[in-house]
Amino acid sequence: MQSLTVENLGLATALWLGFVGVLFVLRKFVPGPVRQGQLLKDGTRKAYKLNAFYILLLVCAVIAGGQATHLFSLSTVHRLFWPLLVVGNVFAFVVTGWLFVRGRRINRERGLPVGGVLHDLFFGAELNPDLWGVDLKMFFYVPSLIGLMVMNLSFAAVQWETLGHLTTRMMLYQAFFTIYVFNYFQFEYGMLHTWDVIAENFGWMLAWGDLPFVPFFYSIGGWFVLRNQEPMQGYEVAALCVLFVVGLWLFRGANEQKHRYKENPSAPIWGKTPETVGGKLLISGFWGIGRKLNYTGELMVYFSWTICTGSESIVPYLLPLWLVCLFSHRAWRDEQRCHAKYGALWEQYCQRARFRMIPFIY
Repeated sequence: MQSLTVENLGLATALWLGFVGVLFVLRKFVPGPVRQGQLLKDGTRKAYKLNAFYILLLVCAVIAGGQATHLFSLSTVHRLFWPLLVVGNVFAFVVTGWLFVRGRRINRERGLPVGGVLHDLFFGAELNPDLWGVDLKMFFYVPSLIGLMVMNLSFAAVQWETLGHLTTRMMLYQAFFTIYVFNYFQFEYGMLHTWDVIAENFGWMLAWGDLPFVPFFYSIGGWFVLRNQEPMQGYEVAALCVLFVVGLWLFRGANEQKHRYKENPSAPIWGKTPETVGGKLLISGFWGIGRKLNYTGELMVYFSWTICTGSESIVPYLLPLWLVCLFSHRAWRDEQRCHAKYGALWEQYCQRARFRMIPFIY
């Protein structure tokens, strides 16, 4: 791992700007399907080009080619972890400042109210800022999650160069993470239904969360997988694979059922016509069992790769434990909004889907 020298910070800056810049150009020009977003609070819908999966394939092809031909090594990303973290934070604050000035100027030009300085810095002043026809809020997910994958792969590159092979822990860790990222971008349209895209303005909270927080904090387990060379028993491998597969099925299956219902309310779920409460609230499939089982599934996925780190330290478990708190609070907030929106219908739905995240417990 390299220190925070001027040379290393300069190299990290070049890598960061090059990475984000190339992904932005790809987002602009790589073809992809266009989908309409959700109805926004101003009564409009925005069209989004969803090409992140194709961008991911291109990045993976470049990485594979570079590693195979020894043109570059991903171990450089690992060695520059701390300089890259510094650059990522600086970049997030610069972007926040630009979004703040731009958003407040546009709001004044449109005759819209301008919020307080701290509010507009933290939460953002503009809902859907564009740059050269690219929606920035949706774009920032691309360097965030691909950057996370690249950071994780750098741990594998270091282990391969050090040991000449990958441990079972490292292979499971990389497989789980890579499948998760691929699956996320394969169903990119699902992000159009998220609260971030529909209702959150774009400010420091989302920009910092996408840029330094996700790639660097979410990859924290890689440090511990890299140095834990203790063999895994067959039953441990099988148990983690089951935890991951069931979690991904629950996470993706629940989200997919909700999205399919919103696009086509008559589309069958588990081979049957969907049931609803008042024609508005889905109670078929996973949504008739629990109100937020998609969160439960995603937590299972996160715990599956975190357990690969072993029991040496609590540090890598901070991520899934933090997500337990985040998802629990988000589920509570979502239910408050739903109760305010649907009233008695929501109460009827809760009587059918009695559990929030864990059947028979919570």
